[in-house]
Amino acid sequence: MLREDKPEPIRNFLLVGLFVVLLCVGCDSAERAESRQSKVLRLAVTTSTRDSGLLDQLVPVFEKDHGVRVDVIAVGTGKALKLGEAGDVDALLVHARRAEDAFMAAGFGSRREDVMYNTFLIVGPPADPAQVRDIDAVAALQQIMTTGQPFVSRGDESGTHQRELALWEAGGGKAAWGKYVESGQGMGASLIMADQMQAYILTDKATYLRFKSKTELLPVVTSSQGLRNPYGIIVVKTGLPSTTGNVTRANAFVDFLISESGQKRIRDYMLEGERLFYPLHLPLNAS
Repeated sequence: MLREDKPEPIRNFLLVGLFVVLLCVGCDSAERAESRQSKVLRLAVTTSTRDSGLLDQLVPVFEKDHGVRVDVIAVGTGKALKLGEAGDVDALLVHARRAEDAFMAAGFGSRREDVMYNTFLIVGPPADPAQVRDIDAVAALQQIMTTGQPFVSRGDESGTHQRELALWEAGGGKAAWGKYVESGQGMGASLIMADQMQAYILTDKATYLRFKSKTELLPVVTSSQGLRNPYGIIVVKTGLPSTTGNVTRANAFVDFLISESGQKRIRDYMLEGERLFYPLHLPLNAS
């Protein structure tokens, strides 16, 4: 039986048509993938912010209002800033003002806004063997050191660790002693470690209250110079390696946090009957 081939022009036309269809399908898939990616906001936050539970009151509201998914990456402030430098996140919520200013001065951020503050505490064993209750934070650290009591440091370049180092520096420095331990972990895990060691530790108030039922540690220094803990939100600048260019949504998230609605949510978030964060953009007479 003789095989009847299709004429050359018809075969070429069919091949071109098939190529166009495949090209359109590929473009459509790429556009859908790009659209999905553009609806994701990558937010680096401190572990203390995550551990406090505050983000559970903020992120779902923003996601619903803006039709965007927020991927939260919880690390220490130092690591968060490095993610920003690499362009691996779109926004940063951190608490180390000197490092934040350096980040902006180096051109890695396009916008920075103050958001809120909370406070640091020094917590320790109920018996307070170093006898530091209610004294100044700088003096308390020096006394913990000179009495050789156990102390857990996060040791991770986080905002909390940077504040601890500043307090040591203000007191004339830190000598080495065998019971000073660096956890290299987040705030919650570090509190658990300090409890197991019956050690002192510098912590933000929010995370301490969140983990209070899991430890026997009690606040010993709660009101002192150097214990105010301000937070800033930074939009990562475009044009960096790996940056998605999601500046619009990052700015929208900043606008939400400093809006009256966002600030009220921050103000009204409480744990154990205590307010954890104090908004910095809310009028004093706002109800």
